[in-house]
This record gives sequence, C-alpha cells and structure tokens, in this order.
Amino acid sequence: MDRSNQSSVLSYCVSMISAIVAYSAFFVGGTGDQLLAFAPPDFGLGGVPYLQKYCSECHGSESPEAEIALSVFTDAESLIKQRKIWTNVTKQIQSGSMPPEGKPRPSTAESEAFLELVQSIFDHADKNAKPDPGRVTMRRLNRVEYRNTIRDLVGVDFDPTEDFPSDDIGYGFDNIGDVLSLPPVLMERYLDAADSIMNRAITPEAPPVTKRHLGSQYTEPASADVASKLMENSYRRLDTSGKDGLEQGPVHTLYQWDSEGDYIFRTKAYGQSSDGQPVTIAILLHGKGLADPSTEAELDAISGNVLRPAKILKVVEVKGTTPDQAELIEVLLPAISNRERILVGQYKPADSQQSSKAFIEFLALDGPLDTRPKSQRKLLQTTAGKSQVEQSEEVLGRFMRRAYRRKIEPEELGRICQFVQSRIDQGNKWEAAIQLAMQAILCSPKFLFRVESEVQGITGGSSVEIEALPPFQLASRLSYFLWSSMPDDTLLDLAESGKLDGELDAQVTRMLDDPRARSLIQNFVTQWLQIQRLDSLAPDNKLFPTFSPALRRSMLQETELFADAVLRENRSILELIDAEFTFLNEPLAKHYGIADTAGNWLGQPPTKPDGKPIQGEGFQRVALQDRNRGGLLTQASILTVTSNPTRTSPVKRGRWILEQILGAPPPPPPPNVPELPNQAEDVSTASLRKRMEVHRQNPACANCHAKMDPIGFALENFDAIGAYRLKDGPFDIDASGEFADGTRFAGPSDLKSIIGAKKEDFVRCVTEKLLTYAIGRGVEYYDRPTVEKIVTSLPNEGYRMKSLIAEIVKSDAFRQRRRIQP
Repeated sequence: MDRSNQSSVLSYCVSMISAIVAYSAFFVGGTGDQLLAFAPPDFGLGGVPYLQKYCSECHGSESPEAEIALSVFTDAESLIKQRKIWTNVTKQIQSGSMPPEGKPRPSTAESEAFLELVQSIFDHADKNAKPDPGRVTMRRLNRVEYRNTIRDLVGVDFDPTEDFPSDDIGYGFDNIGDVLSLPPVLMERYLDAADSIMNRAITPEAPPVTKRHLGSQYTEPASADVASKLMENSYRRLDTSGKDGLEQGPVHTLYQWDSEGDYIFRTKAYGQSSDGQPVTIAILLHGKGLADPSTEAELDAISGNVLRPAKILKVVEVKGTTPDQAELIEVLLPAISNRERILVGQYKPADSQQSSKAFIEFLALDGPLDTRPKSQRKLLQTTAGKSQVEQSEEVLGRFMRRAYRRKIEPEELGRICQFVQSRIDQGNKWEAAIQLAMQAILCSPKFLFRVESEVQGITGGSSVEIEALPPFQLASRLSYFLWSSMPDDTLLDLAESGKLDGELDAQVTRMLDDPRARSLIQNFVTQWLQIQRLDSLAPDNKLFPTFSPALRRSMLQETELFADAVLRENRSILELIDAEFTFLNEPLAKHYGIADTAGNWLGQPPTKPDGKPIQGEGFQRVALQDRNRGGLLTQASILTVTSNPTRTSPVKRGRWILEQILGAPPPPPPPNVPELPNQAEDVSTASLRKRMEVHRQNPACANCHAKMDPIGFALENFDAIGAYRLKDGPFDIDASGEFADGTRFAGPSDLKSIIGAKKEDFVRCVTEKLLTYAIGRGVEYYDRPTVEKIVTSLPNEGYRMKSLIAEIVKSDAFRQRRRIQP
C-alpha cells in the first residue's frame, strides 16, 4: 500500500474511532436514566464517508443497484428505521461480496471499523428501545409434537407420523412458525393418520375374550417323566408324600397379563386321601413385587415347592374322588399389579402321618374380560347414570378441551354432539359415532395448529402495544417447550382458573421432573448441537473401520444422557463445556480407551480404585481422569459431525464452536474459494495443519480463518470419529496455537479453559438458542433486553440449568406478545 493510501486509511480509521469513542464516553459513569437521553454514535462522522467512497457508485440516489440506495442513510436514525436492509448490507461486507470485483475495495481495517460503528448504533438502539416481546407466527404441530400429542391425548402406542414429510428448519430448529408450512401432501397424511389413530383407539365391536387352555401334562414343574409317571386319565397327580416338587406340586404356568384387566381362572380337579377326608385345593397368584402376599406360614401349609411371593386367591374342599366326580373350580382375578403365574396346589393333611393326592386336568385363563383397547376405556369413560346424550357431551367435552388445549364453547360442543346423534339416528352404534367425531377433531385446524387468540392489550402509550399471552396459550407454550406435547389436565385447570401465571415456578419444577421432559433433551439439545446429522454421516470405512451403526447410536446416546444429567441434577450449564463425568457403554468406552467406571485407561495399570468394568450395550456413568475428555466439545458425536468423511476439519470444528457455543458465527465464505488440496500426494507431503496454513494465505480467507482455525487446531488430537490420537498420518499432531487476541493454547484442555473464561458469551449463546426453541421464532434485536436480563440473573443462581429454563419461562418474550394493531 502506498503512502497516500495509508494516509487515507489512517484518516478514515481515526474518524471512525472518534465516533465510537465519543459514543463510549457517554456510558462512563452514567446512570440508566441518563443513558436514555444520550444520542447514538455519529454515523455522519464515520459511516457516510465509507458509503461515499465505496458504495455510492452502485447504490447512489439515481437508479441504484437492487433498488437499494445507500445515499439516503446519513444518520443513526435512518439506519435504525431500515434495520433489515442493514442486516443484509453488513452480511455482504463481512463476506467480502461487496464492493464487487473491479470496484474500489476497502481494507480489512476500514471494513471492520465501519461494521463496528454500525453495530454500535444498533446496540444503542436496542438498549434504549421500548419493550417489545415480539409475536410468533401461528404454526402447526411439527412431527414430534404431533406424535407426542397423539400419545398423550389418545393413548395409542404407535408412530402415526412415519409417512409425514420432514419438517423445515428455521434458526436451527424444526418448531419455528415461519417455516412450518402445510403442503397438500401433509394434509392428506393428517386425514389418513386420524383414521388410523381412531381405528386403533376405539373398536365399536369389542373383540371376543381371549381364552387360554393348558392341559396339566404341559404345566410346570416340567419333566419327561410327567407323561409316563404322573398322568392318570388326562389328570396330573400331585402327591403330598412325593419325593420332590415335581411329584408334590403345585403345578403352575406363566401368563402375559394386561395390567389393568380382570380375568377368570378355571381348573378341574378331584382328590383322594389316606384317611378319606376331602382334599383341600389352593389357587395362588405369584409374581415378584406382588402387593399384599400371603404370609410364610400360610404358604408353608401348602404341599411342595410354592413359588414366593404368592397370594392365596381361593381355597376349595374337593369332595370328588374320581374323574367323573371332578369339580370345576373358578376364581375371578381383579386387576393386580405384578401378576406372573397361577399355581394350583393342595394343603398338607392335618395329620402328618396321612397323605393325600390331588388330580388336576387343566389350567384355563379367560381375559382380559373387557376386550376394548385401553385407550377406548379411557376415552369413553363416563359418569354412571347419565343418558346417552349426556355421555356424549361428557366424553367429547373432555376430549375437545384437551385436543384444542383451551376451554370449549357450548356452541362448539353442541355442534359435534348433534353430529354424533345424527350418526346414531342413521343406525350407527354410539361408540362408532364418537369414533368418527374424534377423527374429525383430529383433522381440525384447532388441533393441528397452535392458535393464539386475541385479547385486550395491557399496556399502551407507545408504538408497540403489549398484551399478556392468554392463559391457555401460555399453558401450550409451556408444555410444548418442556414436553413437546400438549398441556396436561393440571396445566389446563390452572389456565382455566387464571392461576397459571402465578404458578410458573412450581409448574416448571413439576414438569422437568416428569419423564416427558426427556423430549427437551432429545429435541432441543440434538438440534442445537446439530448431532441429529449423525444419522446421515458416513465416515470412510477403510480409514475408520471401527465406525459402525452401534457406535453411531452410542455416540448420540452419550450426549443425550450427559445433557439429561445436567438437567435432571440441575447442574451448572458451564459443565456442558467441561465436566468430570460422562456416560459410556462398552463400544464407546473402547473407542475412548477407557477401561472402567473410574476412568482408568485400557492397557494401563489403574490409578483409581473401585472402578467397575464397562461391559455390554448398557450405559454407565463414568468418572473422567483427563481433561482431554469431559464436556460436549470432546464427545465423539460432536467431533464426528464437525469432520469430513476422510479427515478432520478444523474449519468446521472452529465454525461450530463460534456459532453453537460462543454465539459469534463467522460470515459465509467468499465465492470461488478453492477447496483444500486432499489428494494422496498432498496428504503424504504435509500435515493437515500445514496444508491449511498455505490455504489461509489467500487474503479473502485469512480474516475469518484466523478466528476459526485456531479453535479447530486445538481439537486436532481427535480424529474424524472422535478417537484420541497423537499422529496425523506420519506427522506429529500440533494442537497448540494463538488466538487473535494473543491468548495461547495447547490442546482441548486449554481450549475448554479459554471458553470457560468467556462464560458470559457461552451463557448468552445458550440463552438465545433455548429462547428461540421455547417461543418458536428467531431471537430479534428487540429481544436483547430479555436475553441480557436472563444472562445477568444466572450467576446468582449458579448458572443452574433449571434456573435458565425458569427465567426463560418467566420472561416477557415467553409470557407476552406484541398485539396486532387494527
């Protein structure tokens, strides 16, 4: 650069710095009220000269390119009014796309100073803006929300969304109202799904009762000797004087039970005794964890090997002594938890010198006696004594309230009940009419969409009128945020009583303790970290032969279990960056080189005692001994999705951390940038780091790569599937370096420490991501006060995960909305 150009650049930068310093000076020692009165930075001093020098030729006042005239922007207020335009302008400048080739181009220092000035103008505007909670586009349920809602509403155990098209992604998530369209093919799938769901949920014609009949020859205890030694005229003999349980009994068999079903058990028996007294037969129920079992003394009175715990259901004196006098014994089995086996045995004679024999023909079990699906029994449950019309109103009123997630108006309920009655009048059964009505409800936009009705505004006197979110809509926001499903009856009741807003802390605690909160991990965490892409990644199997579908699943599950532990145990979100534990199964432990739950290394003498070997597919909590592991950044799921199929990618890893962890995404790469040389001869002559250093000499690439590459180099000790290594082919790994601010690092441990020192950036990034997911729209400039309020509140709460969630739920952006102006 010649002296005249240097002087021009220096003069420009001085003017730019003067504008920013003047702006900053206002903030020194000022109170919050004083800050509101200060003017924004002077765009005319530093910004207009930049536009005149580099932009006016194409974007002047006459016939501007793309119909964007930048000459009209002369002060800060003009920028603020056209924020969307300036968002695009700054992106073009950051990427180097503008000014175009062949036109005078600013230096990197000039552009950075200009962009800093523009950002400071918007920062000032955001800090002094009047409250605006924004507004969420009405949106349909996405696939996960639909599936979970059907599960909780109807109670069917299958996935009705298998044939649904995939949901579009916006701001990194699939629950964003602006992108959740309703194509015709999806409407067809909704119709088909509603039909399939209700056919499974309600069967107008109840199936016949299942009957099981087992000849006594095939009961347990089993032996090849049963047929030849213990069977008489199709009856199995049980003898109190027998030598073991095979001869003494009781006989028994294992059944599969409906936990809520009633059953009838039958058997046929006669008996013979040495003293001519009737033989006493006992029917018993056995199962581990059986409630209220019979006492040991009661069970000891029965001959043979009685399985325990057991409950005596019925005792019968059998007077018949021959097959033609055999008696049928029947017992009703009401719903009892933990049922497993039914036993048939005989009591020991009162006189120990005597003996008796019981002869058993079969064991038969009928049930469950109510063969309607469990979902039908739940959906069609009614109060006894009501007329059929009243039953329809009760059943459909309850169903519609839960399906539409709000209070049902009498007119709505009346119309659907009239439809049911018309179907009954045409000769349909009541159950079939209700089934069809529920099918229609599942196709209604009131079910498929999360509709937020209008209410009266609560504040005025400004250009933005704000209103509290109606209670039922607040309940839906809360449940779809934490559960990806509909509000339960507790939330709906609180909403209807008007008490929900005052109970948010208690409800967040309750809901996060519910198993359905696992959806927050499975949906938010996997999308935030972008690890759902693991399903489609295919690392080169020649270079990485240990990568398999089982290892892929294990990688994903480790991250989910780790994030779930941070949530369930209410740990600090900073542990997501650096933690002393993780969850491993045998395949993943071998991949990491870890031998046991104490974190001792494979092939090395243990340094910590009491470690248990990690075996099988089940996951175990593992204490980590080395800071090279621990936290999200060093988990195989993250390291794999930020790599290429054949090698690591410091650029992808660095960009991922900037965007997903620090909330500072770099601009997109400039056009026509050549790929990194990756032929065999290139790989064999230089390490990946050396090849990237050559690549970074391209001036168009240098600025952004200076931010991304050092972060990625710090993780070079992990290969493309997250295994630790010391070599890149024949070359030693160099995981050291220096950031632009002079901070030096050496490997993943130092990188975690550096990010930990920037914890406010990380906390702000997580807050913005979680707020985006919670409200279903992108975080905008007017959300900055909300974000900053949450970020500044967390240190006092120890950065606890549940505290972050609670603060988001209590924020204005979550509980309020911008009212539509008439």
